Amino acid sequence: MAEKLIHEIIPVGMLHCNCSILGDPTTREAIVVDPGDEVDAILEILRRHDLKVRAIVSTHTHIDHVGGLAGLHSATGAPVLIHKDDLELYDHLEMQANWLGVATPAVMSIQDFVKEGDTVRWGGYAARVLHTPGHTPGSISLVVERDTKAASPASADPHGTHQHAHVHTPATKRPLDSVGETSRLIAGDTLFQGSIGRTDLWGGSFKDILKSIHDKLLTLPDDTLVTPGHGANTTIGAERAHNPFLR
Repeated sequence: MAEKLIHEIIPVGMLHCNCSILGDPTTREAIVVDPGDEVDAILEILRRHDLKVRAIVSTHTHIDHVGGLAGLHSATGAPVLIHKDDLELYDHLEMQANWLGVATPAVMSIQDFVKEGDTVRWGGYAARVLHTPGHTPGSISLVVERDTKAASPASADPHGTHQHAHVHTPATKRPLDSVGETSRLIAGDTLFQGSIGRTDLWGGSFKDILKSIHDKLLTLPDDTLVTPGHGANTTIGAERAHNPFLR
């Protein structure tokens, strides 16, 4: 049986954002999700596993999830992917920093975007993008699956302007649990253990976040392992049964 997906979760920054490093143990390709801070610690994990970053993805652009984007991009050269509906929020990172009373982190020009149904590929794995607005307009969640179409060293962007791990054509996939692994969802700040993301900040919508969870996340199998943006892992089944916001 093939080795299982490398999935390291490191809480970073003063708000302990869960940064995920997801690596293929065979090809040593990886993606990094939500590098909110502590780039040196993220790079150390990448070095320990001998991983090359194919893409950096932010589930949304609140400062605690994007504070390390520019630094990690500079260190790895990997493209940064967000949903375009959150670009305005990223463009006001200084305002977010002032609101929290912290220094504004380094910023960068983001030119690569993902949308509902897109796929981010690395090695033999694929992350299917779900647009899950509510916490922010451009919040996304990632369904991590095996990809039977292993990515080449650089997949061509459909618009012909960039080359990176992101492609628009659907991958041929099989669930992780069919190869002895647990299916995974990187939920960002949309769904937490026993809670949901706050909706009282700019662009938030209680109605939209509930719709996103019910229409997209709760359609996943109950044994899907959920890594939220903060706090402990959970499962779709546990949240379906016990989350008070979903009753």
